[in-house]
Amino acid sequence: MNREEKKTAIAELRESLGGAQNAFVLGFSGIKVPEVTELRRQIKESRSSYRVIKNTLALRAIEGEALESLREHFTGPTAVAYNADAPIVLAKVLSAFAKTNPALVFKAAIVEGRAITAAEVTELAEMPTREQLLSRFLFLLQSPVRRLAAVLNGPARNLVSVLSQIAEQKNQSAPAAPAAPGA
Repeated sequence: MNREEKKTAIAELRESLGGAQNAFVLGFSGIKVPEVTELRRQIKESRSSYRVIKNTLALRAIEGEALESLREHFTGPTAVAYNADAPIVLAKVLSAFAKTNPALVFKAAIVEGRAITAAEVTELAEMPTREQLLSRFLFLLQSPVRRLAAVLNGPARNLVSVLSQIAEQKNQSAPAAPAAPGA
């Protein structure tokens, strides 16, 4: 790679990684090509990106960026998975893949501009997604209203139940109508 190609590669890395609010630095030594292909597919489905990075170029590209705090983790075979807005989704994809492929190792990460350790990445992957949290929140908001509606409907429901029981008792205790003469 000549000097001009390196400058282009660094500029490209800076552009793609610079806009990423969430980035996971990964070690991938020993992963086979079909496994990497599957990982890339899963990451792409989560609207994220995955790049294998040459460490020297990466260190130049992250200067002055949020990823610079992770400089010491750019050793050995390194890849970066990143996105702009969904850290939990990406963490879940990577953690699920790492469970079946122990060759994928978390080194560190930046989540919403804050550096976290590899152990915190697994905790992040166990968190519910934004959509799950919103659905839980809506359920909690609706719960008091549902309870209030049930309480307000209770007396009316009980009155209808009592009236129907009274009507049944009257029907059972009423004498049968006499048969018509000559029948």
